[in-house]
Amino acid sequence: MRLTAKLTVGLKLPAGKTDHIEFDDDIPGFGVRVREGGSRTYVFQYKVGAKQRRLALGSLGAIDFGKARDTAKDLYAKVRLGQDPAGEKADTKAKAHKTFGALVGDFLDHKRETLRPRSYPNVERHLLVQAKTLHGLQIDKIKLADIAAVIGAVEKNAGARKRQDNADGAVSRNRARASLSTFFAWAISEGYVEGNPVIGTRRADEKSRERVLSPVELRTIWKALPDGQYGAILKLLALTGQRAGEIAGLRWSEIQGDRIELPGERTKNGRPHVVPLSPIAKSIIEAQPHRTAANGELRDLIFGVGDGPFSGWSKAKSELDTAIKEAAGKMPYWTPHDLRRSFATHCAEMGIAPHIIEVALNHVSGHRAGVAGIYNRSTNEPEKRAAILRWSDQLMAWIEGKKTNVTQLRRPA
Repeated sequence: MRLTAKLTVGLKLPAGKTDHIEFDDDIPGFGVRVREGGSRTYVFQYKVGAKQRRLALGSLGAIDFGKARDTAKDLYAKVRLGQDPAGEKADTKAKAHKTFGALVGDFLDHKRETLRPRSYPNVERHLLVQAKTLHGLQIDKIKLADIAAVIGAVEKNAGARKRQDNADGAVSRNRARASLSTFFAWAISEGYVEGNPVIGTRRADEKSRERVLSPVELRTIWKALPDGQYGAILKLLALTGQRAGEIAGLRWSEIQGDRIELPGERTKNGRPHVVPLSPIAKSIIEAQPHRTAANGELRDLIFGVGDGPFSGWSKAKSELDTAIKEAAGKMPYWTPHDLRRSFATHCAEMGIAPHIIEVALNHVSGHRAGVAGIYNRSTNEPEKRAAILRWSDQLMAWIEGKKTNVTQLRRPA
């Protein structure tokens, strides 16, 4: 039967049947489904392999016959080309539930165990707070323009704060952009999207970080430090020049007498690293209580609460900046990482050899990079200990306002 608008209205169920489809002779698969309750629906039916597929095109009262016929004709053409319209519709419906907000939790669960303690909160903030406008969007519908709007807002907001705390808009933009790109790379690997919409967005030019804290600034910071964990961590960073994450995640099992022994899995370059402790640094560690985990057992971690290492960086830094301002007036913007750079710079000014400073910092650069680093695995432990002890004496002399016998070399202009 060749279906027409008039015929479809008069279709009735054959005797003894409760459900029947009357197919059109002109367009294979196009038909009208008549059911016992009186409903009449346009359908398109076809086979994929051995399986029958059926799509409902709309009821006779809701869709014009000509439109239904044209839709069926288009669907038939797709089937002839090897496509699966019903499968595509089901996939689209499933993807409608795969929004950015619905998936970001899975991504963060995946990253929680692999990111360093200081990195995870930043990625979490980028995706949960700064990318909030993306949460309701289907993951496969997010475009470059959507990403550009988010990271542009991050840059603008950081730039506005710069008048207050020297926040760097370029750095903030780039870090949020990197977190979004990593998220979409994960989404690709999980099959949720086929492309990364972050690619093509602008990466801002960053100014190289060159902040070296002066003796006066180091003294000001030290004097303003609180008595708690954050104060102890920053004092150890200043005394040892180590990375913030390594000290925040310090373990009692890594303290061996008057030195810290960091295993390779805890260092940035994957190499085990020994950090000599000056008497003042050792006393700071020994003064820490043995804290308990959530289950009540003693933790191996020295700093932090519950089951993780110390993580309250932003709040603690804000409170410290307020204390510094109240005690000594506003100080130019600085970060805990500046303590590491200041350690290296001031040690060089004291005449400590560059390769000893690199060993103390666990840098794989300069004389420790490339072929030279492969064949020269000397740790220079005696020289490294002597350097850290000299630096500790110098730093404490500045803090206490005393003179030392340490000779300071002139810093290059």
